[in-house]
Amino acid sequence: MITLTTYIRIHIHSIFNPLQMQLLKTTRNLVWLLAITGAMASCNVFKKKHDQSTATGWNYNDKEQGNFHVAKPKDIKTAPGLVFIQGGTFSMGATQEDVMGDWNNIPRRITVNSFFIDKTEVANVHYREYLYWLQNVFGTAGQDSIVDQAKPDTLVWRSELAYNEPYVEYYFRHPSYNYYPVVGVSWKQATEYCMWRTDRVNELALINKGFLDKKSQIKKELNGAGQDNFNTKAYLMDEYQAVPGKQAASKSNPLRDAQGRPRTKVVFEDGILYGDYRLPTEAEWEYAAYGYIAENPQKKLRKSKRGEELIANKQIFSWKNNGYDNARYVQKSAYQGAFLANFKRGYGDNMGVAGGLNDNAAIPAEVTSFIPNGYGLYNMSGNVSEWVADVYRPLTEMDGSDFNMYRGNVFKKVDMSGGAGNLRDDKGRIKMVPESDSALRNRRNYQHSYALNYLDGDSTSNVSYGYGVTTLVSDKSRVYKGGSWNDRAYWLSPGARRFLEEDLSSNSIGFRCAMSHYGASEGTSTKSQTGQFFPTRRNKR
Repeated sequence: MITLTTYIRIHIHSIFNPLQMQLLKTTRNLVWLLAITGAMASCNVFKKKHDQSTATGWNYNDKEQGNFHVAKPKDIKTAPGLVFIQGGTFSMGATQEDVMGDWNNIPRRITVNSFFIDKTEVANVHYREYLYWLQNVFGTAGQDSIVDQAKPDTLVWRSELAYNEPYVEYYFRHPSYNYYPVVGVSWKQATEYCMWRTDRVNELALINKGFLDKKSQIKKELNGAGQDNFNTKAYLMDEYQAVPGKQAASKSNPLRDAQGRPRTKVVFEDGILYGDYRLPTEAEWEYAAYGYIAENPQKKLRKSKRGEELIANKQIFSWKNNGYDNARYVQKSAYQGAFLANFKRGYGDNMGVAGGLNDNAAIPAEVTSFIPNGYGLYNMSGNVSEWVADVYRPLTEMDGSDFNMYRGNVFKKVDMSGGAGNLRDDKGRIKMVPESDSALRNRRNYQHSYALNYLDGDSTSNVSYGYGVTTLVSDKSRVYKGGSWNDRAYWLSPGARRFLEEDLSSNSIGFRCAMSHYGASEGTSTKSQTGQFFPTRRNKR
């Protein structure tokens, strides 16, 4: 008698050829393998291994052990518009004879840590984007004064004995000048722009990661949100409430709370938010302008893993000295003799003779014109001078730290006088107030929150500034660097420095933004590490 099983097997063999039968067996084995794998997974055989605290032994990112979330170090993404500047040591200060007799930039050796800086100067179209946002958010809400305070002063183009009215009307607004550097912007306005840019970039980062709802954010802000607009610090302090995006509530959300539930709120430790855009310090700006990374022998010697500790070619301008007057391209090519920057060659000569224009720019040129320096930065010499963060002082070696030198600190804390829920100002930012000196008496690193005039008038420096009496220098005097379209070549040297009051502006001064870099100084890759790592050695017992 033929059993049912045998009957079915005979009929299967009659239907399928040997090759097909082999495929059936392979499929059956695969099904068994998947079933076994699932069983093993349920028995925690392949359980995910968690990172463990080297201090306590408890697991990170483990819901069974408190779920303390620790983001893994990863590539530091460069924020929009920025270029990574690998830090180092250099001689800050004059590189040529002090023909002006200012005696305000004595050369001295300092170190600048790695940071980011804009590839180009901020252009008219970028600043108009800022004003457009302000008009929709604050102007629509009836806060026109905030919009008016941000507008550049186009009257800087006027001169009693020159016809510059077309620039007054068109330089900032006409599409032909979209990518020309914005001018007529004071130091205060440039600082405000940097703060606005920080919030817009971080808001988009949260939208792109799915932690903020895109439609509700745009609808809310651009329809007159006023004070209730996105601010990074307000978001982190729970002073800004927003509609979470789809990712926040999904199972794929990598952020979890102590109970293992998806976390809708991002914190800075998650590594999603960018740092603050700001004006570069004078030291950062000058270091970036020289582009000394182009001097690194590592670029030339493939066998060398690290460059020599020297700068072989002291530069006068932002590009390498390669002969003649250092202001023109000297290599044999179609560019030979071309000017490398936009500046005034002499009295009455802003661009040269028709048919043979020397720099081909009577006023500021496009922000990507002329030759970039070693870091790929445009117009660090010429085009427009640029605001930096520092308060101006005729510096001596005693005036600044040799690491990340900067004068301009006012140490602040959050103003809690209004209580939680009322910490934001009329622009939606967290209100900050200077720290109380009485609370700093026991500190050793600083005793006063106001550090703009540090060492002024004391027994150590023997320096005092009587603004309007003996000098024009005050705590509102801010440094600007780089030389402009209307300056002689002397001012194009990154070491040269001048100052202007922080609430004034000019048709020859613009700015670019910077951002601090977090992590290893060498680069933005996960392979970059701080310090030198050697093979571990076993201790003999």
